[in-house]
Amino acid sequence: MAIKQFRAESKRLMELMINSIYTHQEIFLRELISNGSDALDKLYFLSLTDSNVGIEQKDFHINIALDKIGRTITITDNGMGMTKEELDKNLGTIAKSGSLAFKEENENGENTEDIDIIGQFGVGFYSAFMVASEIVVTSKSYLETQAFQWQSKGIAGYKITESDREVTGTEIVLHLKANTEENDYDQFLDTDTIRGLVNKYSDYVRYPIQMFVESSRKIEDSEEYETITTLETINTMVPLWKKNKSEITEEEYTTFYKRKFADYQDPTAVIHSKTEGAVTYNALMFVPAKPAYDFNTKEYQKGLQLYSNGVLIMEKCSELIPNYFNFVCGLIDSDDLTLNISRETLQHDRQLQRIAKSLDKKITSELLKLCRTEREKYDQFWTSFGRQIKFGIYEGYGVNKDNLKDLLMFRSSIENKLVTLGEYIERMKEGQEHIYYASGDTVARIDSLPQVEAVKDRGYEIFYLTEDVDEFCIKVLQSYDGKEIKHVSEANLATEDGEKQISPEVETESIPLLEAIKEALGEKVKEVKLTNRLKSHPVCISNDGGISIEMEKVLSAMPDADGLKTQKILEINPEHKMYETMKKYQKNDPEKLVSLAHILYTQALLVEGVSVEDPASYVKHVYSLLD
Repeated sequence: MAIKQFRAESKRLMELMINSIYTHQEIFLRELISNGSDALDKLYFLSLTDSNVGIEQKDFHINIALDKIGRTITITDNGMGMTKEELDKNLGTIAKSGSLAFKEENENGENTEDIDIIGQFGVGFYSAFMVASEIVVTSKSYLETQAFQWQSKGIAGYKITESDREVTGTEIVLHLKANTEENDYDQFLDTDTIRGLVNKYSDYVRYPIQMFVESSRKIEDSEEYETITTLETINTMVPLWKKNKSEITEEEYTTFYKRKFADYQDPTAVIHSKTEGAVTYNALMFVPAKPAYDFNTKEYQKGLQLYSNGVLIMEKCSELIPNYFNFVCGLIDSDDLTLNISRETLQHDRQLQRIAKSLDKKITSELLKLCRTEREKYDQFWTSFGRQIKFGIYEGYGVNKDNLKDLLMFRSSIENKLVTLGEYIERMKEGQEHIYYASGDTVARIDSLPQVEAVKDRGYEIFYLTEDVDEFCIKVLQSYDGKEIKHVSEANLATEDGEKQISPEVETESIPLLEAIKEALGEKVKEVKLTNRLKSHPVCISNDGGISIEMEKVLSAMPDADGLKTQKILEINPEHKMYETMKKYQKNDPEKLVSLAHILYTQALLVEGVSVEDPASYVKHVYSLLD
């Protein structure tokens, strides 16, 4: 019989289908199994509309057979089958989808909800030419007695002949290409490889996918072994996420998670939901106990697995998860997304955006629930992934802060444990106007700050911020529940509490001293002033503007951070005995006042965790006073 040409605009289109649309050779197996599943769906659907179709006893299945000697892969289904006309139309016309046409023809029927057609574009079949030099399709339609065979070696064309196949269904035989230096096609003749691809892409196809598997068995009363061949079902069929939550045990969730995402630890939280409405999908997500081994590397990829009708479409769909939840792993299964022609990637549409927005809200609500009901687990989660939440508040100029603020936790000065902003608000002292925080390298160092002493003395709780991102996060947040969040160095407690201020007489008397100290320190400080918020410390450093000393330390370690400096203010405690010493030096020995000013300024910085800029100059001033 003469070779027939493919009905497409050119052979170049065929080459495109085979070589350009798909990025992974292994995809061919997913596509052919999906086609077989569609054929089984069609016959099942026909039984619902035609009482003459007797399939009650029919054993629906898809079989895979490997022939290492003949170098062939055979995929067989006992579904609807194709007529000669359908073979010619569906396989002879590129981008002609018989599955889509079948669904469209029956979309007004009463039982269309019982059938889920995977194929949409009519190009998946041609992915097999990535690995096969020749494809032979033999099919017998349920509606006809004669079977037919379709045969093609690729862009050269195809031919259709009669076949003596007696059973209904379709058999696809792939004759593999010869191996090359770049491509090892023999890998697809390995049982474990095929099993792995089925588990990866088609594990949840609703029909059994069977394969003959060889194993060794010891012969009874002998030291020899024999090879036995068994027909095994290699797919799960029923997706865990499509079951009702009430039917699933915690152990089943944990087992699924560990197997699916290669983690040896139990997940901290399981998020299982089904959403219906503008877009319908099933979601099964997990919060790991610890970050993945490559979590903080460039190689780490965020995203959820994306399934369509139980078939894996994408291994990592990053668009579904925001950066601040990039630690969440899991999957969604939806038939409502618009896929591109290869089904390997998504077209960006409203459905995808709706799902992403819905998942964001769901993850947030589940984490808040975990915080309320299982605090120990939430503390564990925060220790592992709290940094991501802080970055989430900081990035985008705070666009996500309202969504994430209730998840925040910081260490408390009262209980020395992690506390939420809501818990801080609940136990604020009567008359307290602000939420206070202090920042530093460690809790111990923060606790030694002069500014902290005065705030703690009033019984006010302080958040201790020890991570580099903490203060940036707080600055973006600004307030919580109507309460402004303030650094302890910004706190004017006397004013806030209505206490007596420094007397005008003392203020006036101090002017010459403050001017002399400012002149001694020069550009190191923006201002020198008296303060009544210190107790046992003679001086402290505060800042004017948005950049604190701790933020300056972080920024200075970043590239292109030149010029980002804290506007420092030296605050002096007039109740401390050192104040009298300063006044004495100012009156009797101005040179020693200069040395004392530099020493007190440097020591104030040391308390803040800032290293001495000029050790030689500092030592010189110390010697000056000792002399």
